[in-house]
Amino acid sequence: MQAQGTERIAFLGGGHMARALIGGLLRERIAPAQIRVGEPRAEAREALAGELGVEVSPDNRHALAGATLVVLAVKPQDATCALQALYASGSAAPSAGAGAAAQPPVLLSIAAGLTIAQLARASPPGTPIVRAMPNRPALLGAGITGLYVPPQTPPRARALAELIGRAAGRAVWLRTEDELDVVTALSGSGPAYFFLLAERLARAAQALGLPADTAELLAAETLYGAGVLAHQVAAAGPGAASLAQERRAVTSRGGTTAAALQVLEEGGFDALIARALQAAAARAAQLAAGTGMPAAAAPEDAGHGSAPSGTREATPASVYGPGHRL
Repeated sequence: MQAQGTERIAFLGGGHMARALIGGLLRERIAPAQIRVGEPRAEAREALAGELGVEVSPDNRHALAGATLVVLAVKPQDATCALQALYASGSAAPSAGAGAAAQPPVLLSIAAGLTIAQLARASPPGTPIVRAMPNRPALLGAGITGLYVPPQTPPRARALAELIGRAAGRAVWLRTEDELDVVTALSGSGPAYFFLLAERLARAAQALGLPADTAELLAAETLYGAGVLAHQVAAAGPGAASLAQERRAVTSRGGTTAAALQVLEEGGFDALIARALQAAAARAAQLAAGTGMPAAAAPEDAGHGSAPSGTREATPASVYGPGHRL
């Protein structure tokens, strides 16, 4: 792979997640001049240029010119249109060695539900494709991203995906593409579940007599503190600690916490959480069906870097982030 300082990164779409990843890339010492964003909304372009100092354009072809990495950060239904610019931009990553043919840019998609096969059908032949699912805490560099590439994908695509993963916080390589739907349900949508829990805790505390501002402060800070403890569990690695151990440390036999947890269990808390994740995962799988993108790649598209239709080979799972740099 090229040196990090020579990468040219294009974002198709400049929404909240794109802004989060761009901010993370800047923290990773990627210069603003190395980043371009194609974004149709004038107010979003102005904010990106003013706050992050990156080059913006309403023309995706201009944003893609010379890109080594293209981040697809649009809604799934807008992906086909956005990817058409890959055919007209002439973007290509310089190859090592004099006279070597230019390489196509790596395409990294954060569009929920769109499969490697669908993305391949909408991209120029030979485009290496990576799928990623970051989450909202990437805004603070505290996110977690699920990454997947087919086994035959070039190493440079993995390396560029890891650059995006570091920009978001931490990341995990997934074994199969299907696992991305579960990641979408768990960590992609997960922050909303915890915010909802904090909201409901604050509301219940208000019903018991606390002022609204006090209840919200206590709920938010409890969520933050529990998150820090959970983060330490994840950083310690397998076998060192567990979320269950942290829960038990707060729960005294016959105490107030035990009384509350019993009510949650008797109310079907486990089944409710399972149903919620199943619904989110199913919705992630359904999203691609409404995009108009083909559901599977034809055999002649094997050069796009996708696994043959019906075969999703497993890749080793690994985790990296602060303290786990590759």
